[in-house]
Amino acid sequence: MLIGIVGKPNCGKSTFFKAMTLADVEIANYPFATIKPNTGAGHVKIKDVAREFDKVSNPREGFVLDEYRFVPVELLDVAGLVPGAHEGKGLGLDFLSDLNQADALIHVIDVSGGTNEKGEPVNIGSYNPSEDIRFLEFELDMWFLGILKKGWEKFSRSVRYENKSIVKALAKQLSGLRVTEEMVSSAVKDLDEDCTNWGEQDMMKLAGALRKKAKPMIIAANKMDVPGALENFERIKKEFPNYIIIGCSSESELALKEAAKKDLISYVPGEKDFKIIGSLSSDQEKALKFIKQNSLPTGVQEILNTIVFDVLERIAVHPGGVGKLEDSDGNVIPDCFLLKKGSTALDFAFRLHTDFGKNFIRAVDVKTKKTIGKDHVLNHLDIVELICGK
Repeated sequence: MLIGIVGKPNCGKSTFFKAMTLADVEIANYPFATIKPNTGAGHVKIKDVAREFDKVSNPREGFVLDEYRFVPVELLDVAGLVPGAHEGKGLGLDFLSDLNQADALIHVIDVSGGTNEKGEPVNIGSYNPSEDIRFLEFELDMWFLGILKKGWEKFSRSVRYENKSIVKALAKQLSGLRVTEEMVSSAVKDLDEDCTNWGEQDMMKLAGALRKKAKPMIIAANKMDVPGALENFERIKKEFPNYIIIGCSSESELALKEAAKKDLISYVPGEKDFKIIGSLSSDQEKALKFIKQNSLPTGVQEILNTIVFDVLERIAVHPGGVGKLEDSDGNVIPDCFLLKKGSTALDFAFRLHTDFGKNFIRAVDVKTKKTIGKDHVLNHLDIVELICGK
């Protein structure tokens, strides 16, 4: 799973990425501080299921804080996009192509209205952040349209005269964008059955529909700690009711994680408070006091959890054994997998290893100790023991 982080320059996108990952990235108050895409691991937050057995998990990947387990998810921070990106402005085509493999997008906007359309700082509140949502929608749709139209005449004639399925053909052509047959089938249902008859308006409609399905997006309304941001936030939520829009302060989240890393505070991402455990300077005390009064929870953890569990509809499932949650090295429930909602016990077996799937006999729900069959639909936070043949 890959989550792309997008937005115009200087909206706090790289700060948001660093707050998620603590990766060493350049953060600067000018457009195009990021040129090459940055990759890193963010972590979704779930309950540590080992606590139900009076144990604490020892994750092979990720970590545990208090009663929570943090499971890694790959994030991609591309350079800021500007109007005309689909035409190559600001190296936009390169940055858009970096998003090909993304399963979903987080669009970071400066909700305070302190950054204009080019990513240049302006007076707080003087720019309408709604324009950023419209502009990015347009650029992404035009990006999809450009890919669709490339060689369209030859492609559409081939589909028609060779009696091919437009659904299968389009899904194959756009597979690099993570477009599936199911997505295409839904997007073309209101269009003429003969794709050679599709006009510019039809193609634009198709591009937009496929973009929404292949690259679902939520809005991270950043800089909520800036005066005036709340009013903009409430307005754009009403203006764009079809989007999930979550307010956040990536600077505050980054400051808290950096302080926790230095053992100055005890902080669990996504929580409403933190505890001072180290010696602070007066400036540090002031900064943390401001964050406590204005920015908690920061919203950053909520955004990642929302896009993974609600938008992409994933569930967390753990391999384990009835009566023995440890692996051969004594690690408690070391693994956790993020599966698509609706996954079965057999799907889980194949996810672990092809041989497990091929030799599947049955499975056991470790919490209830009940035997489950291959078609049993798994639930979020399940622990499953697999029984397989040779």
